[in-house]
Amino acid sequence: MKYLRLRGRVRRALRGRSSGLTLVELVIAMALMSIIVVAFLGGLSNAIAHLHFADVRTTAESLASSEMEYLKQSYQSNPVDYENEDPTGYEGYTVQVSFAPLEDGLQEMVVKVSHGGKEVVSLTGYRGDR
Repeated sequence: MKYLRLRGRVRRALRGRSSGLTLVELVIAMALMSIIVVAFLGGLSNAIAHLHFADVRTTAESLASSEMEYLKQSYQSNPVDYENEDPTGYEGYTVQVSFAPLEDGLQEMVVKVSHGGKEVVSLTGYRGDR
């Protein structure tokens, strides 16, 4: 008889007749969820920052490359260094071009592109009188 009563109590306890979650269980669950959310948001923020940097670098490389091609096609015997802030279609970028004469009519051209006051890309090219 005693065995049957004990068996009934165990069965009721295992059926899940608890009245709910305790405060400690809720606090632990919320702490775990907040740790997961903070880690996810940190990773998302890092990814966005890297995406912005990649976009700035790609735009600067395109601008520097197009400027270099333009300079190679327009030869001048005594070119003047110049700086172009906010070129058309590239707001926030600055292009600096400098020339250095070399022997046999060659010129060294250096194109530096900056964004937000920081140099992003620097290209060096050469051209000569054809």
